[in-house]
Formats: sequence, structure tokens, C-alpha cells
Amino acid sequence: MVAAIVAFCVGVLFCLLLTRPAIVVLKRLGWSQFVRADGPQTHLVKKGTPTKGGLVFGAGTVVAYAVAHAVTGEAVTTSAVLVLLAMVGMGAVGFVDDYLKTHHQNSAGLPERAKIVGQLLVIALLVPVALWGADRAGRSLVSSSITFVGDVELLDLARWGPVVAVVLALAWYGFLSIGTTNGVNIVDGADGLLAGCAISSLSAYALMLVFQAQNSCSGAGGAGCFDTVHPQDLAVVTCALLGNLVGFLWWSCYPARIFMGDTGSLGIGGFLVALAVLSRTELLLPVIGVIYVMVTSSVLIQRYYFRFTGGKRFFKMAPLHHHFELSGWSESTVTIRFWLISAFGAITAIMIFYSTWLARTGSAGP
Repeated sequence: MVAAIVAFCVGVLFCLLLTRPAIVVLKRLGWSQFVRADGPQTHLVKKGTPTKGGLVFGAGTVVAYAVAHAVTGEAVTTSAVLVLLAMVGMGAVGFVDDYLKTHHQNSAGLPERAKIVGQLLVIALLVPVALWGADRAGRSLVSSSITFVGDVELLDLARWGPVVAVVLALAWYGFLSIGTTNGVNIVDGADGLLAGCAISSLSAYALMLVFQAQNSCSGAGGAGCFDTVHPQDLAVVTCALLGNLVGFLWWSCYPARIFMGDTGSLGIGGFLVALAVLSRTELLLPVIGVIYVMVTSSVLIQRYYFRFTGGKRFFKMAPLHHHFELSGWSESTVTIRFWLISAFGAITAIMIFYSTWLARTGSAGP
């Protein structure tokens, strides 16, 4: 628990103190935001704001995690390293996308297919490590089942044999990763919007992981214990990013002095999906990230409604936050209300998590 507190505090201080000089450097490099002319007109003033801020809190997360371990002397674990690699890998894809946007000064960036190929490459490199990785006691890092709050027996992929199980696992992790990373990316469209929503999501995971560590099957065990490997260290790395986003939000809230860019948003998405898989809460992720599901759904609805109606629009503009801005809501109002929805999802997920544990232990009331 001490390591988690240290990671959080170091993360906050890192971004609070180093984001300002990073803004200066990014401006000198010419890495500034391009603003779409067909978007909300109130966003035109954002042109020239430095982007790629994900580099700051991405580096800060690694630093905060390392400092926490240096201070406490606790061992670094494979699970936490995988989460960091997922963040770095997806963030690298986002960096290429951001670079093309700032270099060419348009919103095109990486073609959609190229971005997905890049994300799939990251998944292809990390999933085998997760599938065949194990702790010192020989426990697998990930489950052979699709998970909710622990394994879902009906969704045990191992029942189809090892070869089919690996193929199905790759397909499932690919779907979950692409959906999550791109869903998180779409939310990043207003000052401080994604940072605030991600703080809620990560706070939920930090609490659940601490609870899993206290009720781990590798410890005292008992009814309802959790099979999650390295839950305590997963909580540490979660607090490292959580602290950095708190510090980053100081600079990115309205009016933003810096944007995280796809470097940050895809990195956060990769981090969240790795947490979901390694904490064995994959089907709980859509509840924790309800805001990502809502905003992504608005884009899909808009796209297919436009296609099937011959050019009509369901929303004034997609993603959903831009629809509300064009409906007369201020950007700050949209951001705060979306934060509230995100907090609602996080709190609901925690209640589901705890209620499920109570039911498994037989402690739930009538």
C-alpha cells in the first residue's frame, strides 16, 4: 500500500512540475494542435495549443512506478510491466498519428486501417507474453476464460482445446483492445474531458485491485478469493498513472494549455484494457468505461445512419460531446457532466464488484 501511495504522489508532482516546461518545448518543436474548421466554432481558438502531452504523463507513469519500487524495495512484476508496455505501445501508435497531423497541419493523421494495424501489432507482441507468462508459483497471468469479476465458467475458452483456445483468446483480446483504445481516443475532444474520465476509471481499478490483494488466493485464500496475479503491484502502476493524470489535468482543464493528443489517449486505452485483462474484470470494463461506450456508440450511430438515410445526420455532430456543444452547452458544462457520468460508471462497477464478491462468499443478505 505504501508503494501505491508513493507512486500516486510522485505522479502528481511529476506532471504538476514538468508539464509547464514540456509546453515550452512542444511549442518550439511546432507540435501544435490542428483544429477542424467544420467542428464547433468555439474550438478554433485552440489552434496552436501544444499537443502530444501524453509523452509527459506516459514518462511520468514509468518514473512514478520506478520510484515507488526504489523507495519500498518491492520487486517489479511481469503484470505491471505488461500494463506499462501496453500503454507505451499504444501510445507509440498515437504518437505517429499525432506527428503526421502536426507535420501536415491537418486532421488526417494515420489512415484508419494503418492505425488498427499498428494496434494489432502491439497486441500480437504482448498477448503471447500474457498467455504464457506466470508468477513464481506457476500461476498464469491471465485466465483461460473471459472474465467478469473472476472467471465466467460458461466462457472458458480452454474447453475447446489448447490450439482453439489460443486463437479465440487472440481474437477476444484483439476485439477488446481495439474497441477500448479507440473508444478512449474518441472521448478526447474537449479540454480535460478524457483526463477527468480516466481518473474515475483508474480510481475504480485502484480500489478493486487493493481489495483483490487483500483477498488473494495466493495469501490466506478462502471462499471468494481472487486468482489475480500481482494485484498489489497492478494497484501501484495504476496509482502511478492516476497521479500523473491528476497533475496533467491541472494544465489540460479548460482553457487547456496542452493537449494529450492520440499519444496520450491511445496510451490510456492500452493501459485500461491491460488492467482489465490482468485483473480478470474484462466484462466489467464497459461499466467502468460507460462514457467511452456512449461516445463511441454515437460515432457508429452517426456513421451508419448517414449511410443508410442517404446523407441525413442523427446527431448534429459526432462524437457526442460535440453534439451537445452545438446544441448550446458550453464546453465546460459538457466536460463536467461527462465526468459525472464517468464517475457514475466507476461507482456502479465498484458496487457490482463488491456485491459479486459478497455473493460468492455467501455473505450477501437475503
